[in-house]
Amino acid sequence: MPMPGAAPATPAAGRPTDAERVRSVLAAAHSMTVVTDGLSSEVRHLDGSDPMGRLHLHPAEPGGDREHRPSIRLEFTDIAPTPVRDRVRARVTITGRLLTPYTEEGADSTCMEFGRAVLETAQGRSSVGLEELDAACPDPLASYESGMLTHLVDDHAELVTLLLRLVRPLPAEPVVRVLPLAMDRYGITLRLEQARGHRDVRLPFPSPLDDVEQSGVQIQALFSAARRRSHRNSLPA
Repeated sequence: MPMPGAAPATPAAGRPTDAERVRSVLAAAHSMTVVTDGLSSEVRHLDGSDPMGRLHLHPAEPGGDREHRPSIRLEFTDIAPTPVRDRVRARVTITGRLLTPYTEEGADSTCMEFGRAVLETAQGRSSVGLEELDAACPDPLASYESGMLTHLVDDHAELVTLLLRLVRPLPAEPVVRVLPLAMDRYGITLRLEQARGHRDVRLPFPSPLDDVEQSGVQIQALFSAARRRSHRNSLPA
């Protein structure tokens, strides 16, 4: 079921795949919940280092003693860095069975027999296979997005409001606040907060980014396009 409170996002020309979204959530994660042998523990020292670097996922092999291997569940929550309503953007759960002992310190790599990966967003739930995860790469902005969005809100709030001019179709109800919710290689997502509920709108970049160094030019292109539009989408005074 979709997360409550959010209207469907406006379609855009490009979006990350579910597998890319999972890899991006993991790449930017600063903490995770690990559940194994019926015990839950919080790991808070990831510091934005992708846990996939020390967690090796292996395809499940039928038969053998797999039923005697301890089960493991890794839970990640993707929180918006800006003070929007309903800050949870996504949840990722990876389940499987341990092949080697899990160590929080990561001194040794941990091998895990892959069960499934589930991505939950406002659009619903989807499962991602191991081959898809292996083939996907994190978004090039994943590790920088939080700082970029926070800087935009703290130091350039007027430019966020300016981007409202690019929103089509116009919201049926007045917008009381607009904040950047997310940014990826394809564009920026704005959260339009209204008196009742909110709506998320994607504004695509002129072209997808290949690396973070291209972000400045693409963001400025959106601001320039907004300046050329009429002022009809201004927030109420």
